[in-house]
Amino acid sequence: MFDLKNTFDRINSLALSALPLLARLTFAGVLTRYFWASAATKLSGPFTPTFNAYAQVFPRKMEAAGYDISGFGLFEWAVVMAGSYAEILLPVLLIVGLFTRLAALGMVGFVLVQSLTDVIGHGVDPATVGAWFDRASDALILDQRSFWMLGFAVLIGLGGGWASLDRLIWNRVQAKTAA
Repeated sequence: MFDLKNTFDRINSLALSALPLLARLTFAGVLTRYFWASAATKLSGPFTPTFNAYAQVFPRKMEAAGYDISGFGLFEWAVVMAGSYAEILLPVLLIVGLFTRLAALGMVGFVLVQSLTDVIGHGVDPATVGAWFDRASDALILDQRSFWMLGFAVLIGLGGGWASLDRLIWNRVQAKTAA
């Protein structure tokens, strides 16, 4: 006889095991090059931020300083460098599934700061910010970044999944402690 509960339990199990890999693959296909291209505009050397980096991260301060970065100090340099390297390293960690939960949490923080900088610092218009529960689904900030956050939430909640370095390391640690 057909067991509906057992069928749905199997579907749920398959979905839960596939979601982390699908979230990581979607991130790799949709957002990795976006973040890497952004980081490339911010660095002219391993420890040298570009003029554009300061303008992107500190737009109001740049305007107030007359676009002269000579008054910017260690704090601004550290923020720009941390953000630039986060755009490079966090995607790599997510793709390979290493420290997946922490990397996804880091991306949540990064995207929140990025969004606030866009809205407050750059003063983007309301159409670019968008609104929930409207007919349009093309707002660059609220609509798109909400979907980004959903993928990060999957990875925070479920980890990297079965096809990740996290799982490989965990399995090896478990095997050594069992032996």
